[in-house]
Amino acid sequence: MHAALQHNQGTMRAASRKLILVQPPPVGACAQPLPMDSNKPRQFYIKGVTTEGRTFRPSDWSERLAGAMSSFRPKAAQGGIGAYIGYSPYCVPQVVGGVKCVLVSEALKGIEPMAWDFVMNFARDNQLPISELGAAPGP
Repeated sequence: MHAALQHNQGTMRAASRKLILVQPPPVGACAQPLPMDSNKPRQFYIKGVTTEGRTFRPSDWSERLAGAMSSFRPKAAQGGIGAYIGYSPYCVPQVVGGVKCVLVSEALKGIEPMAWDFVMNFARDNQLPISELGAAPGP
C-alpha cells in the first residue's frame, strides 16, 4: 500500500578520506629463523587416486578441501595485509606427477585438532592414500 521512501544519500555515512601511510618493517625484521630440530611439523600428501586406482571425483576436490581449511592460519597472519583470501599454509592443493593432491601440515593439529581430524577422516573415508612428505618408501 505504501512504498518505502528512498534516500538520496543512502543509509551509510561517507567514509573518511584520510589516508594513513604505514612504513613497512625493514627487510628481515619480521622473519624469525626456524629452529633446526626434530620438532618441525611433519607434512603429508593426500593423493587424489583411491586405493582401488580410480581418480577421485569431483575434479576440484583438492581446492574444495583446502578452501574449507583456509581460515586456519598462523597467528601472525590473521590480520593486516596477510588477511587476503587464499589457502592456509597448512593445507594446500597441489598437483604431483599429474595427480591432484593436498599437502597437509601437522601444525594444523596444534591450531585446531578438529580441523586436522576432519582432513584425515576425509582421506580415510574416501579411501585416499596418505603419505608423509620425505618419508622413505615402504617395502
